[in-house]
Amino acid sequence: MSIKEIIGSTAELIIKIVFLVFAATYIIRAATASYDYGYRIFTEKPVSLGEGRTISVSVEDPVSVRAVGEMLEERGLIRDAKLFLLQELLSENHGKIQPGIYDLSTAMTAEEMMDVMAANAPEEGEEDAEGESQ
Repeated sequence: MSIKEIIGSTAELIIKIVFLVFAATYIIRAATASYDYGYRIFTEKPVSLGEGRTISVSVEDPVSVRAVGEMLEERGLIRDAKLFLLQELLSENHGKIQPGIYDLSTAMTAEEMMDVMAANAPEEGEEDAEGESQ
């Protein structure tokens, strides 16, 4: 083996090691961030502890969960609108948020806010019963 071959193979080895270190770092950071986000879907704490501030919000028809989440984030009721979208998608209130004016508190969790905004939503069985009685 000549000196050029030794230097070339050493450089190639160093490049491979550096690439693997960067790839491993990226994978670990992405996995940690994904786990944290997934964990927050079910355990997100309210914005403030105690009584909190009560803020009136208006949900317009047609209801867009993304727009509701952005409005709640803008008003300081939640920390992350995208997280709210996922929470709504996985909650028992999925698709039940109704238009109206609601008094929400910074001491409420996203799940509690969804419960308030979906309080007037008809249950699945009620719609069928109403349609049959007419």
